[in-house]
Amino acid sequence: MSDYHSSTKSLRPVLVKLGCSIALGVATVFAMPIVSSSLQPMLGGQSVGIAHAAESKDKPKRSTRRTPAIRAKIYEKLNAAQEAADAKKYNEAVKLLNDLRDTEGRNSLNSYELANLYNMYAFIYFTQEKYDLALDAYRNVVKQPDIPEAMELNTKYTIAQLYFVKEDYKGGVSTLLEWFKAKQALGEDPGAGAYALLSQGYYQLKDLDRALKYIEVAINDYTSRGKIPKEQWWGLQRYLYYEKNDIKRVTAILEETLKHYQKKAYWLQLSAMYNELKMDEKATAAMETAYTEGVLENDKELINMAYLFLSQEVPYKAAKVLDKGIKKGDIPATSKNLELLGNAWRQAQELKKAIPEMAKAAEKSDKGELWSRLGNIYLDNDEFDKAEKAIENAFRKGDIKRPDNAYLVLGMARFNLQEYEGARKAFKEAAKSEKSATYAKQWMEFMAKELERQEALKDG
Repeated sequence: MSDYHSSTKSLRPVLVKLGCSIALGVATVFAMPIVSSSLQPMLGGQSVGIAHAAESKDKPKRSTRRTPAIRAKIYEKLNAAQEAADAKKYNEAVKLLNDLRDTEGRNSLNSYELANLYNMYAFIYFTQEKYDLALDAYRNVVKQPDIPEAMELNTKYTIAQLYFVKEDYKGGVSTLLEWFKAKQALGEDPGAGAYALLSQGYYQLKDLDRALKYIEVAINDYTSRGKIPKEQWWGLQRYLYYEKNDIKRVTAILEETLKHYQKKAYWLQLSAMYNELKMDEKATAAMETAYTEGVLENDKELINMAYLFLSQEVPYKAAKVLDKGIKKGDIPATSKNLELLGNAWRQAQELKKAIPEMAKAAEKSDKGELWSRLGNIYLDNDEFDKAEKAIENAFRKGDIKRPDNAYLVLGMARFNLQEYEGARKAFKEAAKSEKSATYAKQWMEFMAKELERQEALKDG
């Protein structure tokens, strides 16, 4: 059972590139910034943001800023750089941008033209994973005056995401909070995705209370609108409640998650949580569901399933799990596993099935203990000759936990085989132990009377 109980140890987060592996089986990965190489020409006084902002229920308000248009000759040069970037000719694209910047001069380009220029640089650098250069370029985008508010906000959101990519969580959270203030000033909903990102930032900064606060905002936003929260959001929420040792809440979240995301890890974790809550029947039921769905794969999981059935006094189901697993090769046919199968059949009162498995287990063992147990099973099944041979094998192998019990079984087997002298020797050995002395003497007295009775019958 130790493997089953230790499954809760997997509830600790492990940091990975671009995010974290969250407890209870869900990896929470920070969203990669959505960057674009597309130009944003002015259309009727409006512009479309370059970097995509967080999901929002409301459409952004129309910008009131007077933004200059991109001139045709500048647009053509920017478009040539964009085509090179789209063709993955990044060096060529950067050269075209450099030529435009140096030929026209920063003072000759208007703010919106510069914003598009730097946005193009940022896209290229990001694609090449030159994140520091990409960040510098994005910062230059938002430094430009009179660019559309949507463009400024979306770029700031991308900057925040890039901080997370660089694992600069303090910078990411700080930038994201500025973005939140700007969105709220415009009366716009930041969106569930932004709250989830902020939550992950606080998680990385070990501010778990704020992390929990904002992930719940994200989840509640979705559920209030009839949408299914993202899997990784529930993963982060579960972990944060687990850190608070709120097992009931963790369990409830797992139950809800499983309605929408069917994964083996969640069934195993739900079973572990039920186990911590002492809800043994539910713990078994959760594991059985995973087994029925065919998601339990390795031998430890299948053996844990069998142990759970045994703990709930359902040995027949335990035996079926083990028998199927061993026959398919999913569970190694080791002496220990065969013994477990034999014991399960025995507890299920299936002696005819138990005996062959225990015999296989004993054959694979280098100790006498299993032979001793096998002898006991043979005795219970009135197979006295096999019982005698099994106990004799046990003593040849040695390392028997209760030799006195083995001698008692040997004595009873020999008595039933009418090997009375051998039986007497076995009972005398058993009587040397205080634990078995009384029972052994009773057997010797019974045997003596039986022999007297047999003699009387002969004389009669």
